Amino acid sequence: MDYNALLSNLKNYLDYLQLVEGDRLFINNDHIKQEFNLLNVSNTNNNISKYNNEIANVKELFHISINEENDLDWKTAKTLQEIYSKIKDCQKCPFGKSRTHFVFGEGNPSAEVMIIGEAPGADEDKIGKPFVGKAGQLLTKIIESINFKRDEVYIANIVKCHPPNNKTPVEDEWKECLPYLIKQIELIKPKIMLLLGAVPFKALLGSFHQITKERGQIFYYNGIPTIPTFHPAYLLRNPAAKKDVWVDVQLLRKIFDEQKNIQ
Repeated sequence: MDYNALLSNLKNYLDYLQLVEGDRLFINNDHIKQEFNLLNVSNTNNNISKYNNEIANVKELFHISINEENDLDWKTAKTLQEIYSKIKDCQKCPFGKSRTHFVFGEGNPSAEVMIIGEAPGADEDKIGKPFVGKAGQLLTKIIESINFKRDEVYIANIVKCHPPNNKTPVEDEWKECLPYLIKQIELIKPKIMLLLGAVPFKALLGSFHQITKERGQIFYYNGIPTIPTFHPAYLLRNPAAKKDVWVDVQLLRKIFDEQKNIQ
């Protein structure tokens, strides 16, 4: 009799039984039990690994549920101050880890004109207010040139935290902040909006838009007349473009006055 073949067949059969019966299988043989103990150790390790993965999944689901609860919390805010208090510690995008201040926005909470930029710069990050550097000083002059005061309008950015090295936020970065801005618009209820640069233009009206080709045109965001124009920082680098922005803000003033006359 070929004992080696017999033992090999027996082992294969026992392996099959172990696969089918699992822990219910008991063989009263010390040598075989020892072999099965080795198998059980392997199975136990696999079960522990599976259990740990399940714990990690539960923790991840719990973390998501907490985020969803927080999201629902700020989404039900009734005032700008309330939404600010609920999102000021946001860390959803990488910019949150390196910021000094969360730059929420500034101005009249019932403003009829809302101006939306791209992201806070280094000066804004230090102070915690939007458009306070050189570009902000130019923006103030632009606002005053069409007979508004800065504190009459509301100024905010798509992104609330300063991007390191003043990098232009890409969609995966600004989309985390976009719901906050949409909530601000919902609460402020502006009559008209001015978008400064490509980022707010793409974020609010569609990523296919091009600021250089479509600035100065009238678009509508949820029924609100919306005019895209160049960012003041761009004007500092390209002073010749100031005349284009002058035309664009004159259009904004014209539409605003026409709305007033209709009312």
